[in-house]
Amino acid sequence: MSADITLVLGGARSGKSRHAEGLVTSAPGPRVYIATAQIWDAEMAERVARHKDDRGPGWTTVEEPLDLPGALRRHAVAGTNVLVDCLTLWLSNLLMAEADVPAKAAELLGALAEVDGRVVLVSNEVGLGIVPDNALARRFRDHAGRLHQDVAAVASRVVFVAAGLPLVLKGNGT
Repeated sequence: MSADITLVLGGARSGKSRHAEGLVTSAPGPRVYIATAQIWDAEMAERVARHKDDRGPGWTTVEEPLDLPGALRRHAVAGTNVLVDCLTLWLSNLLMAEADVPAKAAELLGALAEVDGRVVLVSNEVGLGIVPDNALARRFRDHAGRLHQDVAAVASRVVFVAAGLPLVLKGNGT
């Protein structure tokens, strides 16, 4: 199998999703957007609708808040371009579901090793700020940091986006 995996990291509103969408839309073939968000309130529903409108036509949207490895196995096939937005929302969902996060992260890495297509994963870099003041936030930050390191290790490219500007950390920028 021949996977092409890119991890796009950045802070909130850094332009990481826009950059990731550009990577996917510039490649030939079908485009699949795996959305990990769960809609809990009207504001989040509005965000999701705006993101769908901004993407425009030509995307298949798959909503998968928990079984991201399964969604990748089903959709990241040869010739297909998959965008996962985002790993930190997926991690939040796992924590809220009281899932075994290390086991789920291992499942994700296993799925990434099996995919045969282009996969671009978006995630929020949360390790650049102060130490959170509560146990849940510290646990989230620690799991996110480990997940990012593990995904970056298997990715062919890693890009950090700040102020809409991509900085290639690993591989080339395309």
